Amino acid sequence: MSQNAQQPTEQPAYSQSTTPGYWQDANGNLVPESKVKQIDQVRNQVVYDLCRMAEVESLALRTFKLSAMAEMSAFVSLSLETYGVLTGGTKGNVTLCSYDGKYKIVRQMQDKIVFGEQLMAAKALIDECVHEWAVNASDNIKALVNHAFQTDKEGKINTGRVLSLRRLDIKDDKWQAAMQAIADSMQTASTKPYIRFYKRDDSTLAYIPINLDIAAV
Repeated sequence: MSQNAQQPTEQPAYSQSTTPGYWQDANGNLVPESKVKQIDQVRNQVVYDLCRMAEVESLALRTFKLSAMAEMSAFVSLSLETYGVLTGGTKGNVTLCSYDGKYKIVRQMQDKIVFGEQLMAAKALIDECVHEWAVNASDNIKALVNHAFQTDKEGKINTGRVLSLRRLDIKDDKWQAAMQAIADSMQTASTKPYIRFYKRDDSTLAYIPINLDIAAV
């Protein structure tokens, strides 16, 4: 922090209180201005300044993303029109490269999968399987099944863990019925678009991400 920030010449106007001469603390209490330590005032100013700058940058990134996605969709639609296809520009995964191969843009559409009520039937069938196999069933399979249906703090089931059960090669009619119930229960709740930018390294020819994540810069 600079010396100017350490020694402010005037009261920072960030008390967030509508009552003159008072500052409002995190609990909503009004504290007389004279009781607020100078270091607390300086800290407050630094946090407000940086967070307000972050909000501006965040809005700029959001605007850029929306603009980039729209331009990608417009180009894909234009390209498809050359083949007589009039739809499809806004959906699907697409990779675009510059003519010289120096830059690459990747658009990905990631579906969020949720499970319907059929998952309850799947769980019941799997429980029956494990019970019937109690003597010979592998402890690893039992642990995998129990882990797959555990919920997080919000009461949601992890999609990846449930789908991992379908990769088990178990030749059992009841198990196969449970796997079908899982398949039938899968629903696409929403689709989230991602767009990523890359620049090719001249020496390795590998594409390096153009990082837009402040934490990774």
